[in-house]
Amino acid sequence: QLHLVESGGGLVQPGGSLRLSCVASGTTFNYYLISWFRQAPGKEREGVSCISQSGGSTNYADSVKGRFTISKDNAKGTVHLQMNSLKPEDAGVYYCAASTTATPDAISCLSQYDFGSWGQGTQVTVSS
Repeated sequence: QLHLVESGGGLVQPGGSLRLSCVASGTTFNYYLISWFRQAPGKEREGVSCISQSGGSTNYADSVKGRFTISKDNAKGTVHLQMNSLKPEDAGVYYCAASTTATPDAISCLSQYDFGSWGQGTQVTVSS
């Protein structure tokens, strides 16, 4: 099973940027599609973005399209989520998750049900 550790969260003003990282260990990283999810207080966890095993396909929630960019480095076992033009509604705990069965279409990779490996999360706060 893949072990995932997120980092890069913090406090940022609206309009600012953060770069989240997800570092994997434990097994062959390029077998896994990786997704980012987030959960705000009192709300359900929602899918934000995903990237395929090879890194060649990506998908994004409509709410972050054009502002967030996901990337994957299989050699380093790392996935990054570059978040620009942050809004207060982007705040929450961000989790990366791994799946060998999800596909990089929005219905599959932004739904949490195919994901067996999860990180502990990193907090993102967007406030002035």
